[in-house]
Amino acid sequence: MAVTLEVTGGQRGEWAVLHVSGEMDLVTSPVLRRRVHAAVADGRRSLVLDLSGVVFCDSSGVGVLIATRRLIRSCQGRLRLILPAAGRTAAGPGSTGRPQGAHVNRVLGALGVRRLFEVHPDVASAVAPAPDDGEEAGPLSA
Repeated sequence: MAVTLEVTGGQRGEWAVLHVSGEMDLVTSPVLRRRVHAAVADGRRSLVLDLSGVVFCDSSGVGVLIATRRLIRSCQGRLRLILPAAGRTAAGPGSTGRPQGAHVNRVLGALGVRRLFEVHPDVASAVAPAPDDGEEAGPLSA
């Protein structure tokens, strides 16, 4: 069986959302890299990578995530990852019952790079305004 990586795009307000599913490895991770570069070339500076459908990620996939972080930061943009907690399983047609996305969470944690990313459990929380976005900023305390 050929392993693939599927990246589909969407828009949630000012956020470009890329839903990633399959396996991120040496062969497939360039697909995500190209989609990220295309989004940035289109002027998108707020990017959510929904990795909840990723079942495997090797060092090549991690490299793409770190390169994406570097690219977005160089554009003064914002990057948020969707990484479900360990134990969450996919539901619905074609579900294997295997943990989805939790693998990436474990890999990033084991490598000590998870702290580099702003992580959310789902798209709704990732695209919600954060206090540092300037939309909910309150008065400064002395």
